[in-house]
Formats: sequence, structure tokens, C-alpha cells
Amino acid sequence: MMNINVRTLAALLAVAALFSYAHSARADEDVNNAVRLGLYAVFYHTSADDLSGPYVPPGVNLKEQNLQTLYFGYVRRLWWHFDAEFVLGYPPLSKTIGQGPATLGSVPYNGQTISTARWIAPTLLLEYRLLREDSPFQPYIGAGVNYTTFYDRNSTAAGDAATGGPTKISLSSSVGPAGTVGFTYKLAEHWEFDASYSIAKVDTHLSADTAGVIRTTNISFGPQALIIALGYMF
Repeated sequence: MMNINVRTLAALLAVAALFSYAHSARADEDVNNAVRLGLYAVFYHTSADDLSGPYVPPGVNLKEQNLQTLYFGYVRRLWWHFDAEFVLGYPPLSKTIGQGPATLGSVPYNGQTISTARWIAPTLLLEYRLLREDSPFQPYIGAGVNYTTFYDRNSTAAGDAATGGPTKISLSSSVGPAGTVGFTYKLAEHWEFDASYSIAKVDTHLSADTAGVIRTTNISFGPQALIIALGYMF
């Protein structure tokens, strides 16, 4: 079940209030839009508790493998220098790698792909453009909220061998703050180039069930993402 703490909920409500105010304040003017498509490169900075549970020796840990996927963004002009951006990536196959002992018993562990999952991580950002409206180069900064949920969670053959049999994986969903810094450059009347670097707080509780034997850990993914995209403005 997804857990939303008070600070996260307050941040979500604050962003929603800003969007609502910005839109209503300029409702009498034209609203510009843009859709963007490009590369979404994710770099994980994983921090996890050692795996705990029956028959688990000390020091058994996990990390996430960096990945690339397709990026989609929708941007709506709100008010003066403010934009709202909805960010989404095509659900990639994320791989969890064993970290710690070289072997568990006689089974290889360190460096092995232990499990896989796909995730959907929509992010809503309020962005502030730093330069004049007529500047073709537009640096911006932004902050908002990320929601991440996982599906197609599977233990690999190496993971099953390490845990002692077929294993079911569960990962809790996450809500947390997100931030971005980037720029756009107007290429033509309706076209722009966009590049940004973003961070988000994504935490999950992992539970592995092997014939009723439960092992658990808490993982902070620490994702950072480089986005390079082409945008169409309308």
C-alpha cells in the first residue's frame, strides 16, 4: 500500500494550488503548449538496507542498474514566466543487481541480476523560466511531485537460486519530491530543443516470498535523469 507522509501531501497540495492560481490569474490570455519526445537516461544512486530474513547472512545488499528509455513531456504555459510540465517515460525494464558476498553458499551472488521490474513514474513540475519571453534561449528551474509504481516484478533464475527456490517479489509505490534544471532553445516557429537534468526521491519496501520464507529490505533509488528532447509548440 502507498504511504504518503504529511510533508509530501503538503507539497502536493502546494503545487496544485500554485497551478490553479497561475491558470486563473491569466485565464483571459492565450495559453501556449508544447509536446516533447526524446531520450530519458536514468542514473541510480541506490541506498538500501541489507536484506533481512531467515538464512540471510550479513552484508547481502542490492543496487539498481542504470537505464535509458523514451521520454514524453507535455508543457502548458501558465502565467508570465511559469510553466507546468507533465513528465513520463516509456516503462523500462529495471534490473536489480546483487551486491555483497561473492556467493551465497555455492550460488553466485555479487554482480548477478537478481530481479527485474517495470515502473511507471509520472512527474508533475512547476517551472520558472529565467529570461525574457522573446529570448530563443530559455533556462529554467522547477520543482514538483513524483509518483512511482512498479509492475511485472520477477525474480530471475539467479535470484531464485540465491533465495532457494521460486520467489515472488513485491515493491511498494512511492510519492516524493522532484526537481529539475534545464533549458530550451527555439529552433523554428514551432520547434524547440530541450535538455534538462532532474532528481527525485523514490523509496520502496521490497519483500521477497520464497515458499512462505520472507526476506525484506528498504531501498532508496536516488534516481537522477538526463533528458534530451525535441519539442513541438502550439
